[in-house]
Amino acid sequence: MEQLTHAALREQIGQMVMCGFSGKTPTEWILRLIREYRLGGIIYFRDNIGTPEEVGALSATLQEAALEAGTDPLWIAVDQEGGMVARIDRQVALMPGNMALGAAGSPKLVYETARISGLELRSLGITLNFAPCVDVNNNKANPVIGVRSYGENPQMVGVMGAQAVRGYQDAGISACPKHFPGHGDTTADSHLELPVVPHGLDRLRQVELPPFRSAIAAGADVVMTAHVQFPAYDSSGLPATLSPAVLDGLLRSELGFDGVIATDCLEMKAISGTVGVGRGAVLAVKAGADLVLVSHTPELQLEALEGLYQAVLSGELPQERITASARRIRQAKTRREEGWQQLIREKELPGVGSRPHLEVAELAVELAVTLVKAEPGILPLDTAAPTLVIWPRVETRTDVDEAILQGMTLGKALSAYLADVQELEVSLTPTGTQAEAVLAAARAGRLQIVAGTYNAAFNPGQAKLVQKLLELPGAKVTAVALRSPYDLLAFAGVQAYVACYENRPLMLEAAAKVLAGLRPALGRLPVTLSPEYPAGWGMID
Repeated sequence: MEQLTHAALREQIGQMVMCGFSGKTPTEWILRLIREYRLGGIIYFRDNIGTPEEVGALSATLQEAALEAGTDPLWIAVDQEGGMVARIDRQVALMPGNMALGAAGSPKLVYETARISGLELRSLGITLNFAPCVDVNNNKANPVIGVRSYGENPQMVGVMGAQAVRGYQDAGISACPKHFPGHGDTTADSHLELPVVPHGLDRLRQVELPPFRSAIAAGADVVMTAHVQFPAYDSSGLPATLSPAVLDGLLRSELGFDGVIATDCLEMKAISGTVGVGRGAVLAVKAGADLVLVSHTPELQLEALEGLYQAVLSGELPQERITASARRIRQAKTRREEGWQQLIREKELPGVGSRPHLEVAELAVELAVTLVKAEPGILPLDTAAPTLVIWPRVETRTDVDEAILQGMTLGKALSAYLADVQELEVSLTPTGTQAEAVLAAARAGRLQIVAGTYNAAFNPGQAKLVQKLLELPGAKVTAVALRSPYDLLAFAGVQAYVACYENRPLMLEAAAKVLAGLRPALGRLPVTLSPEYPAGWGMID
């Protein structure tokens, strides 16, 4: 093989690295990476996102910088899974997340929500979506996947994931099923530590792998790795991202995937806190990865780029390995750009956040709301009774707070249908003062209570408050799970229980209509809560 010039080698390595930056305009640092290091990809996060017009302009500016540098067009990526994991959530048709779609139970709807989301992203200049998440969530204690999964059944997850891949890619945007070979059965968050999936090969082939097989068969351009140890495949202690046995062996050879293998972000503690980012980039590429993701820190981004370059010069990384990765990336970029141009030629595309797109999102959430439990006389709510609503305010870094909800809360949604609603905000772990205010309002006669909960298993103060409400004489308590459906396990005695899977505005409106008796609850649980409430359960009229 002909030896690459240093400039050509820099170019190919640059195409293999994807970086992020802060702010709604390109930083001088990110422009330097594009100009000098021929950076091949950009990832957006929430602080990059303004109005649709601003996002489109940002994408155009970045692509102009790549054009001026004389390199390939950028892959501009985002994590737009839908529901609770969506970087762009205003002035777009935000689709529900995977578990809500699993509850709705329609593969055709999964395809259509992905297609519409893909069309809107591509209209904003985004060309790669790190979705769908095809992890099988069969562990109630999983702190990082949960509602990002379609459910606990591998075959159902595979069908839904394949439809999402087709939907995104039919819209001219590359799809990326994740997190290979499966992050659903972990009790640790790889953002913070290195999880382990301890099962044997037979179990992994029956549960974790089928959704990835389906996504690959659907033609996925990219697959993202998990920073998770799988001793059944690799007993060395390496996470999948750094394991030749998992990437070259399992994903390439056994599953036959010849697309782009992307790492999850190397700044996550499972990598940065162990081998480090620079060394992690080299080990990932040696293992079979094509695209290395370093999302935030300039020094670590440079460390990855230089680490790969020096590894080739020293002979640790073969030149042909770099050339093969650059080829795969270029082919995927070209394939989707050609598809997008064909869509533009064939028909006029509805605008971002258009009414036809929003109608699909509205249908999806209406089909997802799941009535798990309702004792006689609790639901529908009495529209004339004084009603107390508890709203858990979410203020974590990656989740949705009230400002992003555009001012919509469960109480505000219910106020459209109930005559007298008082809503009290509590923190995820309610303080003593907050709990006393809630109990005082209930004792004052607001005994029809709707308690919104958010990951109660990880925030036991919520469960404690619900239990105290249940102890009040005459209290009628309906719990509404605004993220994890497993919340019921924290207060099994609640009189009524509705699973919503997310606290996005459209879902809150759909839930309010169900609680008020204006719409039936049509969703079915995509995960098992207990023997009494198995996957597939739903109190559907």
